[in-house]
Amino acid sequence: MPQPLAPKEAAQFRTVIRSYEDKQYKRGLKTADLILKKFPKHGDTMAMKSLILNGQGKTEEAFALAKEALTVDMKSHICWHVYGLLYRANKNFEEAIKAYKFALKLEPESQQIQRDLAVLQVQMRDYQGYIQSRISMLQARPQVRQSWTALAIAHHLSGNPLEAENVLTTYEGTLKATPSRHDLEHSESVMYKNSLIAEQGDYQRALDHLDENAKYNLDRLAVMESRAEFLTKLGRKEEAAKAYRALLDRNSEHPEYYEKLEAALNIDKDEPQARKGIYDDYNLGSHPNQPLTSAEGDEFRHAAGEYLTLMLNKGVPSTFANLKHLYLDPDKRESLSHLAEKYLQSQLGDPSSKDKGDGAALYFLAQHYNNYLSRDLGKAMEFIEMAIQKDPKSVDFHQTKARILKHGGNLAKAAETMDNARKLDLKDRYINSKAAKYQLRNDENDKALKTVGLFTRTETVGGPLADLLDMQCIWYLTEDAEAYARHGNFGMALKRLHAVRNIFDVWQEDQFDFHSFSLRKGQTRAYVDMMRWEDHVRDHPFYARAALDAISVYLELADNVSIDGTIGDCGGGEGALAKKRAAKRAKKELQRLERQAAERHAKQDPNKGSSTGEAKDDDPLGLMLVATTDPLGEAMKFLGPLLQACPKSIEAQVAGCEVYLRRSKLLSAEHHTRIANMTMLMLAGKYVLALRCLNVAFSLDADFPKLHEQVVAFQNMLTTTDMAVQIVDVLKAEFKAMGESKGLGKYIEEFKARHISSPRHLLASISARRSLGDDKAEWDDEVINLLTLDSVTLSDAEEMLKALKRWSSTKVIDFIRTALMKWPDATRLAL
Repeated sequence: MPQPLAPKEAAQFRTVIRSYEDKQYKRGLKTADLILKKFPKHGDTMAMKSLILNGQGKTEEAFALAKEALTVDMKSHICWHVYGLLYRANKNFEEAIKAYKFALKLEPESQQIQRDLAVLQVQMRDYQGYIQSRISMLQARPQVRQSWTALAIAHHLSGNPLEAENVLTTYEGTLKATPSRHDLEHSESVMYKNSLIAEQGDYQRALDHLDENAKYNLDRLAVMESRAEFLTKLGRKEEAAKAYRALLDRNSEHPEYYEKLEAALNIDKDEPQARKGIYDDYNLGSHPNQPLTSAEGDEFRHAAGEYLTLMLNKGVPSTFANLKHLYLDPDKRESLSHLAEKYLQSQLGDPSSKDKGDGAALYFLAQHYNNYLSRDLGKAMEFIEMAIQKDPKSVDFHQTKARILKHGGNLAKAAETMDNARKLDLKDRYINSKAAKYQLRNDENDKALKTVGLFTRTETVGGPLADLLDMQCIWYLTEDAEAYARHGNFGMALKRLHAVRNIFDVWQEDQFDFHSFSLRKGQTRAYVDMMRWEDHVRDHPFYARAALDAISVYLELADNVSIDGTIGDCGGGEGALAKKRAAKRAKKELQRLERQAAERHAKQDPNKGSSTGEAKDDDPLGLMLVATTDPLGEAMKFLGPLLQACPKSIEAQVAGCEVYLRRSKLLSAEHHTRIANMTMLMLAGKYVLALRCLNVAFSLDADFPKLHEQVVAFQNMLTTTDMAVQIVDVLKAEFKAMGESKGLGKYIEEFKARHISSPRHLLASISARRSLGDDKAEWDDEVINLLTLDSVTLSDAEEMLKALKRWSSTKVIDFIRTALMKWPDATRLAL
């Protein structure tokens, strides 16, 4: 138990606690030192002092003092609680939970320790432990609704909605009077219980509960939507249709209501007249998203003609965007272009209609021919130039011209054109972001930062980039990283990609704020939705993109890092020249950052003191990140969460196979050169992980181009490895991707024959051939021959060029010259 203090020191100890809570760290330390001067072995004071030191960023000193405090007083719940708080602050949640549990054994009645433990348990998804904690808290405070609701949520999150419902029913039985209909917390509790009943699949009981208890619920929309859904699930079609019509009376533009109303009325997709009748009831005859989707043939052409005439006469810029979803139907796509051209001719031939709709029609047709399903960039540019002549100040026209140039590969001209569009409306954040994005695609990092900085806060310490980090602007950080990676500045690329990963970590940690807040505010359903969203936070496409980019960079570093961690040449003189260029760029970047810091210091108001509050960055250029001696180990920090969050992503599985295979090769090299007692079992484990990713990827898409290369690499490993025969036999038994093919050569030829007109697949087969040690010059010539395929695209050519550069091929210049004959404006194919 805590050591007793004299009254004066006890008052001082309370002051230490208040100082910590108010973040008055200097005052707290001074007071703690006064106590320790008289009682040098007072564990609780030592523990609180360690907590204050941790708040000042002195983590190592704080842990050392906290351990000393435990040594002095092992039976103090305060010392153990503080020890847990230190671990939690440093994100070691498992150790924090252990410390909290020990503190709770010493002080079972402490609500604060119990609360901190419960929050960590739900954060770590230890639902069984969370249930036990919530039961203890309920027993301590059974009169508080939050205690019951929290226990219900604990059972619900653990996958037991029936028990969660029983908890809420038990609480309702303790109420002496029915809560007011205006009680927000009770209203939310009723709807939460209703959702629990529905989650069990008992829709009749859920409907009865809704009619009986939620009749006057404050969330009227949720009641109406739930009722309509339950009626549909129960097969009561007429009542369900009536319920959805009531919802449409509230919001006639909600597309999901129309779909569910059609299902309730048993309207088939082959009954366009019946579907059209629904939309006519709500005056949506000219709305594109519903009637035009269901209409076919002459009916579609008539309705689309009316809609186009109406929209183009008004000059509505979003006309094409409203109709783009119809382009998946070839007949509708062709009809829309014909109607637009017919409208344009009628406008050009009618002097009285000058400047009414011809500009909008030109804009529509430019977007039509720029769309990937109907692409003709020559016609698209012709129409957009005519539109710009009619209205040179239109931001939309210039933006579309930039997009057409981008699709043609002229990224420099596209960035310039998009910047001109930005200058036409300096108050538009959207076009500003577009201009910055195009500049990044053209590898103009500094220029893009200045552009996007026009809309960041000027007073932010650290400039525009710091504000973008504060705003968690993931798209910019990802594009910036990819631009840096393209011109070989891997340090800055990794710097940005790690920033993206940190943002997702912050999103995950933000849950801490809501475990207690949501209960206090009674937002139960929103909290459960948030928890389920957090379970899949790394499913976000931006995380997958950033993780794959980081893995790609680390693989590039692994290819160019020798055993002692130095950057290898890997390409003769060209590699050495690239290193010199990268070093020169890094030096310039460092000088730029130093100039910016000096400018900020010069602009600082001397009356506000010298402290700017700017956190010092010890690695502004990412040099420490790129200097890692274990790039594959660093890649695993991105790969692990990616495979866990996106198991259905074939790109993630292929990346996993590649990383595990390389780690196996590295381990094998170390086995032969450094570690004589390395067991083959460890090496086999790496190959098992690679094989697992390979098999999952094969089940997702057996013909994925990059997967073909990994299959060949794995089979080649099985035939050349010196692992024990028993281990190789086990791996062969689980390796199904090769099928019945006899030999790698035949397998590659069969793959090539299946995809004879696909440039990406043929490139993969060439890459596989090269990896087997075949005549590399011959296969490099084959890559150039791929440019003669009718199906080859600019993006295919860019991938081919990357492959040739990766192989340090002598045919790079020949490839570029050939490719530029086909795409003369493509900036990424320039010499």
